[in-house]
Amino acid sequence: MKVLILGATGFIGSALLDRLASDGHKVTGLGRNVTRARLKRPEAQWLAADLAHMRDAGDWRPLIESHDVIVNCAGALQDGLADDVAATQETAMLTLYAAAKGSPVRIVQISAPRGSAGSDSAFLATKFRADEALAASGIPHVILRPMLVLGRNAHGGTALLRALAALPFVTPLVHAQARVETVALSDVAEAVSAAVAGLMPEGSDFVLGHGEPPTLAELVALHRQWLGLRAARTISLPPALAAPVGLLADLAGRLGWRSPLRSTALSVMAGGVSAKGGAHAKVPLLSARQSLAANPSGVQDLWFARLYLLKPLMIVGLSLFWLLSGLIPLFDLDAARQHFLRFLGHAPATTLTLATCIADIALGIAVLVRPWARRVLVGMLGLTVAYLASATLVEPELWADPLGPLVKVLPSLLLTLATLAILDER
Repeated sequence: MKVLILGATGFIGSALLDRLASDGHKVTGLGRNVTRARLKRPEAQWLAADLAHMRDAGDWRPLIESHDVIVNCAGALQDGLADDVAATQETAMLTLYAAAKGSPVRIVQISAPRGSAGSDSAFLATKFRADEALAASGIPHVILRPMLVLGRNAHGGTALLRALAALPFVTPLVHAQARVETVALSDVAEAVSAAVAGLMPEGSDFVLGHGEPPTLAELVALHRQWLGLRAARTISLPPALAAPVGLLADLAGRLGWRSPLRSTALSVMAGGVSAKGGAHAKVPLLSARQSLAANPSGVQDLWFARLYLLKPLMIVGLSLFWLLSGLIPLFDLDAARQHFLRFLGHAPATTLTLATCIADIALGIAVLVRPWARRVLVGMLGLTVAYLASATLVEPELWADPLGPLVKVLPSLLLTLATLAILDER
């Protein structure tokens, strides 16, 4: 069959694409940025599109007419610079259902479990309204509601679990005793494979999750063991401490960074990740321990876990470094321009000093905006090399200066290179 996967570049979507392709289906993946996906999976067809902009039936009809099944695993946790939750999860889906009426296309919807905390959030409310519209549309469909998905790769909440597990000495947790129901990514792929093949009754609405959920503390401990680290003592933190973290993560979201610590995720975790409504699929599912054991960790997983929470600190550190390097000279402009007065007049030296200060400040601000970050980091590298080269030509004695003004720049180069290396999110 011809299968279209919405959100095919994501954590779940990419696994579904591989599974459905191995089942022999002709698979097309749709995502906002498919450049790397084309390189990794050239055998699949790829479409670059943003669901938030697909609000007209004409956007969907060609896709409906050329596919037998549409699998929707796209989503957005919270509104941000690059995300519109309502447009992606509700408006686009309602438009799809309207365009699909009367066609033979079947829809497999990857949704969220009902009955958990945070159900009034935009993330869950829009998903549930789209589910209800699909159920009432008369379109052949299956709705699957996976719990916290554990797989070989990690993104969002699963990435945060690994990061918490890799913290040294102790594990600080909010809601440590909350129950977290999990499901293996392979089990999700198996269920979707069955739904696509027509092996599930039309109109099915199933929860996918192991029936014996561990506590959050136990789940983090399992991940710590999986990473090959010694057990650490869990410190339970008061829920009030989560609020400022959520606010900072929400601010980062407005700048395009998709943190799993945003307020929506924290509100869901407050009540635990468990399905208090809906029927569980009557199939054997792997437990959290079995899910991890099925995918043994390597050193790359330990690196990822240790770097995950360092990454935002590295970005903020670079931002402060460049901001301060641009702002401090402005408080003593005469001293700052002395370096340029060696080979320039007063006016050009002042202009060049101001220009470098403005450039540093601009880079320090711009690196905080996710869509600009890669180009800004490259700009930081280029400008740093230019500063070092020009200083070496004009004032080579600065390399021997007791305060090391040039030597101290070298670690910032390495930090920029390291940040650039781990910038990708999926």
